[in-house]
Amino acid sequence: KQWYQRRVAITAGGLCEQNVTFFEQEMIPCISNEGKIILSSKHSISRAPGGNGDLYRALGQSKIIDDMLKKNIRSVHVYCVDNILVKIPDPLFIGCCLERESDCGAKVVSKAHPTEAVGVICICNGKVKVVEYSEISTETAHLTGDNGKLLFSQGNICNHYFTTSFLRKVIENHADDLAFHIAKKKIPTVDDEGKAFVPDKPNGIKMERFVFDVFEFADRFLALEVNRSEEFSPLKNGPGTGKCCPETCREDLSSLHQKWVKAAGGSLSGEGLCEVSPLVSSAGENLSRIVDGKSFTLPLYLDLTETGKTNGFHSKL
Repeated sequence: KQWYQRRVAITAGGLCEQNVTFFEQEMIPCISNEGKIILSSKHSISRAPGGNGDLYRALGQSKIIDDMLKKNIRSVHVYCVDNILVKIPDPLFIGCCLERESDCGAKVVSKAHPTEAVGVICICNGKVKVVEYSEISTETAHLTGDNGKLLFSQGNICNHYFTTSFLRKVIENHADDLAFHIAKKKIPTVDDEGKAFVPDKPNGIKMERFVFDVFEFADRFLALEVNRSEEFSPLKNGPGTGKCCPETCREDLSSLHQKWVKAAGGSLSGEGLCEVSPLVSSAGENLSRIVDGKSFTLPLYLDLTETGKTNGFHSKL
């Protein structure tokens, strides 16, 4: 644990080790379709993480929330790791939440089509909630308003803002109120002779809590719609699947960074990927002094030298 803290502090640009903290989430037993506990071996129970909604229990149990309040940390940015275009942190998003005095906020994108595999933010019985795509009927997903647009169009991309006071309220008053969501999975187990095997179809369920299930406890909630091409490219599938996979993530990141270079006055030719190091620019800012009036051939990688100055351009990515 100490090695990881030191390593992250170094790679994150010299952060103080005391400000880099790891904490663990709960592992929950997996259950068969018949309601029995699944074994991972003859003598051990199969367990799975309790979902990103276990964040709140873990923050309380590890005393991380106490440490944040002690350090006078006002708010936090929480996001899922599978979105390569996430802005960390986004001053527009945070500023918008501060201006509206929101204790909880979420970024959304307009759904690409009615049955896109994203949850939608909506009002249920007077409370803000996210209804997962697996929990909404096809008929409801296709509903449209008077303007012809989807009625439930605000896709949740798991990119959230919370005040630490709100987190403390959730931890102290609502941590046990979060419902478990059931996910049917192919769970590795053992046969009657104790031999390990992976089933060819779902043989049980994993129970998960979701990070966004606390929205209903917010007094002031804000949803900010953002541009999908600039902020949302999820990694959900393996290589070669052609959708939400490593290849599409690389292409989306490259397209965005090419847009930055062109907007800053640079021109690009050829074929290949383009990447701008976050140490150079986090959202396309401050590139004019580097690329304005210059022509580049793809592939292009713009990074920093060891001295911290912009070093030119590499031909390999």
